[in-house]
Amino acid sequence: MIRPYGSGDAGAFRDLNVAWITKHFTLEDKDRELLDDPDGMVLGKGGRILVAELDGTVVGTVALMPQKPGRAELCKMAVSEAHRGHGIGKALMLAAEDTARSMGASSIWLETNTVLGPAIGLYTSCGYEEATGDDFLCSPYQRCNAQFVKAIA
Repeated sequence: MIRPYGSGDAGAFRDLNVAWITKHFTLEDKDRELLDDPDGMVLGKGGRILVAELDGTVVGTVALMPQKPGRAELCKMAVSEAHRGHGIGKALMLAAEDTARSMGASSIWLETNTVLGPAIGLYTSCGYEEATGDDFLCSPYQRCNAQFVKAIA
């Protein structure tokens, strides 16, 4: 089940994201800032967080942040290793797109790294295309070397 983030979900949001980030990369200051205070850094700035729950346990998360008028940023998407390959990531992605529309977004932008092949496969299978030109933005993360965008209107 995909549902909105609740006050008791902060630990799972942090732990799931720390797990994938530290498996492949180094946790950066920007990660810590957002993961240590999702209520202030996401919800307090007009964003939303969704969680995937299975048998009462949070097994996935995704956050949406307003980026510029008409665009939301998809960030901090994570699925526990034990639950990957079962469609949870795709369910989170589709729910995030619906949520972004409810936020008034007509497009979603995200950034990633090319070593995350399964994530990029998910993005492209859902219709995201590599960002170019005005869609390509300067990243606050050292690990990011790819950006994607999708029109959702």
